[in-house]
Amino acid sequence: MKAMLLREIAPLAKNPKPLSFDEAPEPKPGEGEILIRVSTCGVCHTELDEIEGRTPPSQLPRILGHQVVGRVEQVGQISQALQVGQRVGVAWIYSACGECDYCKSGRENLCEKFQATGRDANGGYAEYMKVHADFAHPIPDSLSDSEAAPLLCAGAVGYRALKLANIEDGQSLGLMGFGGSNHLVLKMARHKYPNSNIFVFSRNAEEREFAKSLGAAWTGAIDQNPPSELNAVIDTTPVWLPIVEALKYLSPGGRVVVNGIRKEEMDKDVLLSLDYASQLWMEKEIKSAANVTRADVREFLSLAAEAGIKPEFQEFDLKDANAALMEMKQGKIRGSKVLRVS
Repeated sequence: MKAMLLREIAPLAKNPKPLSFDEAPEPKPGEGEILIRVSTCGVCHTELDEIEGRTPPSQLPRILGHQVVGRVEQVGQISQALQVGQRVGVAWIYSACGECDYCKSGRENLCEKFQATGRDANGGYAEYMKVHADFAHPIPDSLSDSEAAPLLCAGAVGYRALKLANIEDGQSLGLMGFGGSNHLVLKMARHKYPNSNIFVFSRNAEEREFAKSLGAAWTGAIDQNPPSELNAVIDTTPVWLPIVEALKYLSPGGRVVVNGIRKEEMDKDVLLSLDYASQLWMEKEIKSAANVTRADVREFLSLAAEAGIKPEFQEFDLKDANAALMEMKQGKIRGSKVLRVS
């Protein structure tokens, strides 16, 4: 099969074409697994973290990609949950142990044996991939393959972050950064909390205009004061400064939810500049959104279908994955990027 293979960990500045378009063995599904013929696969900032070594693959070469949509091509032994020809998606959660306290309580995203699609197992930058049937998700008929792909990570982890923000209708929400995830958070927040003001912070003027077109009540730069205090902020940026700035804008008891696997750099000067009185006092808090559960993915797909939540996206051919990744690295983002595989 054709696949984009990562063979070396290195910054994109050193290796601007980290993935090679090559032949790879077609996977064979084992007990309880399914083989998926991949149609589309979303491109995520986490792939940059994998390529550049902030959350490196468990082995190389590796096929990246964890926003996968396709059809069941083959069903392994003792796997009857899904049928051949059925359209399914695979998200960041590839597997978990199913036996620990976290898994038993529905928090498999915190499992010590959590495995990530495209990092710990081959993902969707290829014509085929395999996964355990229990970790594949039926795709609602109202969503096209390209619309569904970004919902499997950008949407699902945004949904989890919005739950962790713990706001009520009428309370204000800030969004730091406005790429693949937060543009979907804005859409779902407007649906779930129609009386809430949503303020978008971005260094990019085009992203700010994009946010206004989707219904943001206000947009501004990262260091620009919003019109009022915020009950919660969801941060999707790859750097630390927005978190420090967001804490200044919170109302008492407010929460910053950090929605990202890794930050690109540890800016000690920024972190040491935290002022207790203005940024942490009055029970303000910082909480991370770690991965996603299967329930997050399925609940959000259902919500998206019900509410008509669809991503803005740009399509690239599979062989052009490097170009999509470089645009993401350079901040050339309007909504999501999706690879057309077959």
